[in-house]
Amino acid sequence: RGAEPGPAAGSQPLPAEGADTKTYLWARYHEMKKLVYDLLPPGVCNLLNPAAIYANNEISLGDVEIYGFDYDYTLAQYSNLLHSMIFNTARDILIEQFKYPEGLGKYDYIPGFAIRGLHYDVQKSLLMKIDAFHYVQLGTAYRGLKPVPDEEVIELYGGTQHIPLYQMSDFYGKGPSLKQFMDIFSLPEMTLLSSVIDYFITHGIEFDQVHLYKDISDAIRDVHVKGVMYKWIEKDLEQYILHGDEIYAVLNRLVNHKKKLFLITNSPFSFVDKGMKHMVGKNWRDLFDMVIVQADKPNFFTDRRKPFRKLDDKGSLQWDKINQLEKGKIYKEGNLFDFLRLTGWRGSKVLYFGDHLYSDLADLMLRHGWRTGAIVPELETEIRIINTEQYMHSLTWQQALTGLLERMQMYQDAESKQVLLEWMKERQEIRSLTKNLFNPQFGSIFRTFHNPTYFSRRLVRYDVNFTFYPRRTPLQHEAPLWMDQLCTGCMKTPFLEEMVHIR
Repeated sequence: RGAEPGPAAGSQPLPAEGADTKTYLWARYHEMKKLVYDLLPPGVCNLLNPAAIYANNEISLGDVEIYGFDYDYTLAQYSNLLHSMIFNTARDILIEQFKYPEGLGKYDYIPGFAIRGLHYDVQKSLLMKIDAFHYVQLGTAYRGLKPVPDEEVIELYGGTQHIPLYQMSDFYGKGPSLKQFMDIFSLPEMTLLSSVIDYFITHGIEFDQVHLYKDISDAIRDVHVKGVMYKWIEKDLEQYILHGDEIYAVLNRLVNHKKKLFLITNSPFSFVDKGMKHMVGKNWRDLFDMVIVQADKPNFFTDRRKPFRKLDDKGSLQWDKINQLEKGKIYKEGNLFDFLRLTGWRGSKVLYFGDHLYSDLADLMLRHGWRTGAIVPELETEIRIINTEQYMHSLTWQQALTGLLERMQMYQDAESKQVLLEWMKERQEIRSLTKNLFNPQFGSIFRTFHNPTYFSRRLVRYDVNFTFYPRRTPLQHEAPLWMDQLCTGCMKTPFLEEMVHIR
């Protein structure tokens, strides 16, 4: 059709000149609402598989000979209790060592306050979600624990929601004034940052934004670097570590199919050893051709200077010059360039898994040609939300209402304008509702209202000879195809009987 709207099949005709357009607009509204609910019969939701693997590049596992893994939040998944422990310990470091107000001790960790991928503007004390095109998602900017009005956010950035590239980031998301929080360990850091700012604002205390940010970063770093976190986990592996049986099954299957395995982690050997014995068994090292600990990622992937050091079986440092990497030995530090030279493990025959989209994955893919897999535990949670009838109906009706607004906006008499304003208000309410289903403050980690997030942009989808085919993503001018999603394994089966209701 052309730009002029025409009546859909079975719809009411266009109103005549001078007729009651308000009645006509509401008739189209109710007709569309009924159509949306007819299109979504009971049971048509819950089609996406939360356990699916999603690809954005075609990859045949038959071509992969070597599998690499990070340890924390890749092989070892931790319970949420760990976040509270990190928050409480860093908070106490601020009070006891950095001499911050004792009143901060009243703040506890808030599960579900923050999500991964948020940016923090150090100079403005703003924690916010930014989309792939560098726009702040309005309604998701927080100073402390309270939202900042949209008008104020726009004013702070010179009358726009857009943050230019030079302010956004270098390759690792750390621009001159913006820090992006990418790993799962950053959740307690963001919550502590917001809590401290909330305390200072509430009590009318002036603070230097740069010093506050650095103090909190240092306190969180101390929890990791000084080994406090490792001691908690080692004392109670059962309480902190999840999914041990699955890890053993995957690693054992790969070895049985003659695949080579390696581990590169920033964690110390004694900590990794205890965790892997708990999950995999006392002979876990027999599964790996190479184990590298305290690797100092992301510097491991970019810095050529630091040589490998060998550890003995008890974890003590050796002084040998490393001319080869031997199976069964433990190595510390080193760098990727020496790793590639000594192993010859290059290009697309290597598949490396990690949870940090920058330091674990981006360099390896872009600079060295390794295939990479992102471990994103939030994906399963978000798919379960997408599968709910509340989400499916809200989203479908929101899209239909947007279409109505687009087609009916030529009616500009006073009564029609009032109807359109009511629709726009309802659309905004639905957008907020769907956002809040994921996280009341920041929404989904993968998308803003209609764009992918900055985090999602970095996610550029098991017989060991399986080939993953990426799902075809509809462009703005294309219709989404149910069959396309059906055929790429993203949807559960059997569901063909349900699909006949979709027209």
